[in-house]
Amino acid sequence: MKNILTDAILSIKPIYANQILNGSKKVEFRKKKFKKKVDRVYIYSSSPCKMIVGYFTIKEIVEDTPANLWNKFKDVGGIDEERFFEYYQNTDIGYSIIIKKVVPEKEQDPIEFMENFSAPQSYIYLEREEKINC
Repeated sequence: MKNILTDAILSIKPIYANQILNGSKKVEFRKKKFKKKVDRVYIYSSSPCKMIVGYFTIKEIVEDTPANLWNKFKDVGGIDEERFFEYYQNTDIGYSIIIKKVVPEKEQDPIEFMENFSAPQSYIYLEREEKINC
């Protein structure tokens, strides 16, 4: 029996992708939540890098108003207040993905993408078979 896991690829600006990798950014702010349970989140560092730089696992996802998210996570969000509220402008609810464990690209198992891979505007799902060690 195969156990299929669902992962996601998130497009993240290089400045924030680097902060996740170096451990200074401990949450990723989003306007939309995943509709599926996600095991790993692959970090696609957007232009000009345009590459997968690692992945992280999720501790939890917090849903709240932008103001409450800012108050809870401003010290670990890697973004200044002006940019944060600009991002959530005209949004009543936001999501903070709390990062559990980060694995840089050089340490991860290679992942194979479909041919003609196109970077996601927000995120896309990937399915993979769980490796079972005997």
